[in-house]
Amino acid sequence: MRSGQLARQSGVSTDTLRHYERLGLLPLPQRTPGNYREYPPTSQQRVELIRRALTIGFSLVELKTILAERDKGGAPCRRVRSLLGSKIHDLDQQIRNLVSLRAEMNRLSREWDKRLRRTKPGHVARLLESLPPKARGRIVSGASTLRKKKGL
Repeated sequence: MRSGQLARQSGVSTDTLRHYERLGLLPLPQRTPGNYREYPPTSQQRVELIRRALTIGFSLVELKTILAERDKGGAPCRRVRSLLGSKIHDLDQQIRNLVSLRAEMNRLSREWDKRLRRTKPGHVARLLESLPPKARGRIVSGASTLRKKKGL
């Protein structure tokens, strides 16, 4: 099947297919006499497997290693399970950080509401300037940790 058909059936773009090829996640397809990529039928299952693994947090680099081992006849199952365990641990830490961040933001919200009630309309309340240095660090690190993990 050609790249456009594989892309449509797998729910990805042709650019994504080429990216997967460059990374070694998909074997290089045969070429037609007109130089079109011609993928074997198993490519669709491979792309769908990659997409499902990405949704639960596996990286393309991790998948490259896992799939390369599998393609050589190996059984990377224990490594896959270990990676999942690490991802669960990381997720638990992110949740703890987010819960802490939410508590700090709720505390700030209450404090800022009090400050705003004491501030006359049209006057500056200097809310951001009221952030204590510790709170500033916690909020930034909590938010940046989330962005870093999510790739934002």
